[in-house]
Amino acid sequence: MTITQLQYLLAVAEHQNYTIAAQKVFVTQPTLSMQINKLEDELGIQIFDRSKKPVQLTDVGQTIVNQARNIVNEANRMKDVVEQFKGVIGGDFKIGIIPTIMPTLLPMFLTTFTKKYPKIKLIIEELHTEEILEKLSLGQLDCALVATPLDDEKVKEEVLYYEPFLVYMPNRKIDQKEINLNEIDSENVLLLQEGHCFKNNIMNFCRINNKNVQHNFVLESGSFETLIKLCEEGIGITFIPYLHTLQMTEKAQKNLVHFIDPKPAREISLIYSKSELKKHLIDALSGTLRQVIKGAIQFQNVKITSPVKKLEIRN
Repeated sequence: MTITQLQYLLAVAEHQNYTIAAQKVFVTQPTLSMQINKLEDELGIQIFDRSKKPVQLTDVGQTIVNQARNIVNEANRMKDVVEQFKGVIGGDFKIGIIPTIMPTLLPMFLTTFTKKYPKIKLIIEELHTEEILEKLSLGQLDCALVATPLDDEKVKEEVLYYEPFLVYMPNRKIDQKEINLNEIDSENVLLLQEGHCFKNNIMNFCRINNKNVQHNFVLESGSFETLIKLCEEGIGITFIPYLHTLQMTEKAQKNLVHFIDPKPAREISLIYSKSELKKHLIDALSGTLRQVIKGAIQFQNVKITSPVKKLEIRN
């Protein structure tokens, strides 16, 4: 049994296809198949049920894959130790970012990070939180940028900043600059589609659910721009994260209304597996993020809400 065989095993388990798995680990399909067969012969069990399409794990195969993942992770940890000792900051670095953060935060740090660490190859995916947590657990991501707290014992959360929400309200009073939560009519709120944690943030904060939101249409949009245009048509109001408002036109910004203190906000964190693989790269990313964010987010008196926890006030 070799680490290489276990890596091939994990690739097939992930992609459920020998051809795709072989491409991902940069070997021919016959080579990959031969090594998997050798592993099964050595263990005396069948790991994959090849009669099914896509390829399925057998019951014992699932247990073997879980153990293989632990072994490969520990082997990678040894590489991390050596690289940190040598002061090497390079290699592939897989990052997941939720859709409501990607357009604003990625342009802020990408150029700075790649110039500072040219030997790191960033592999960035836009994913929803549930997908991120699954990929972190499977070792398919090294870290991620998400809204927290998540109340997940498998990951560590490193808080980066608190981002307040603003209300986009074209029909506001001309002199209205601030608003209280109890002034919000939940039946008039336009929300992002299911799967976006930002939607859950807002629903938790406003203490509303889908039954409270009364429209004679069903909206499945992941775009703040779509919600803004609907608001401008007089259909309702919506909530916009602070960094996103900085990219809006001057005309659109005039339709924004701040909440009174403490302002509702989401907590944005860098999360990673408790195994702390590639921690030196994670630390490099964290340092860059804190450097570029320092001047962009200055709010302190905020009320934190998350998709899974009740409100917390941070002063």
